Amino acid sequence: METVTIEGVTLHLAHPDELNLVCVGQEDVLRQILAAWMVVDERDLPLNPRLVGKPGVGKTTLAYAAAKRLAREVYIFQATVDTRPEDLIVTPVISEEGRIRYMASPIVTAMIRGGVAIIDEANRMSEKSWASLAPLLDSRRYVESIVAGIKIKAHPDFRLCVTMNEDASTFDLPEYIHSRLQPQIFVDFPEAEEEKEILRANLPFAEEEILNYLVAFLQAAHRHGEPYSVRDGVNIGRYALKRLKSFDSGRSLAEVLKESILQVLGTEALIYFPENGASERPHLRPVN
Repeated sequence: METVTIEGVTLHLAHPDELNLVCVGQEDVLRQILAAWMVVDERDLPLNPRLVGKPGVGKTTLAYAAAKRLAREVYIFQATVDTRPEDLIVTPVISEEGRIRYMASPIVTAMIRGGVAIIDEANRMSEKSWASLAPLLDSRRYVESIVAGIKIKAHPDFRLCVTMNEDASTFDLPEYIHSRLQPQIFVDFPEAEEEKEILRANLPFAEEEILNYLVAFLQAAHRHGEPYSVRDGVNIGRYALKRLKSFDSGRSLAEVLKESILQVLGTEALIYFPENGASERPHLRPVN
């Protein structure tokens, strides 16, 4: 494990996240993230974009893809209602020798190494946790660890992005944090053609007929304001394929897909299932 010494205190750094995430489309969102991170003058500072949208629309994937376009290490911190200030900065642990070892969080590791930190589902954190990050999110660009008794400055190449779900199980942001997490970039459900390509990238072993059923189902749900996402479509497709390959080879594809929707999303989701398959598919343009 890599270590650095700051003000006489040794910090053990986190490992970067190497994920097999598939990013298809959403090019405009990627450009918005990269523009926010850009520095146009030596007196300029990068912004801290906030990706907002329903769960499963690909916010984390887009932030990760943007970081990889910059060829930077990526460090993801999963926020929860239990996140403490020390979790965000430095956590003390007892080593095997009985000594205190200071573990840098993914955010602090990214600060030190000049990587990209993604705070996932950031609006699940309380104001007390946000307060510890306030100086990092403005022109000061540092954090202070009360536990280790040190101040940690961000590398000039450090960039930060947060994702936030639009749901009821989150905290309202303090106003002083709201102004520090700009711009707000809204991520919506993809159009039919793009959604099909995302499904194809995640289910490369699925036949075209399955993809068409899934797109028709998801697009119908989107039109009625349901929160069902591409992630749900991928889970439905994977489960249906496993059922077809195991003991259900004699059942129709439509029957297995309906069962998969029922088990993944519940009875209420079945009203969006395209009973006639081909006749109820959305109009898809050919993909080259």
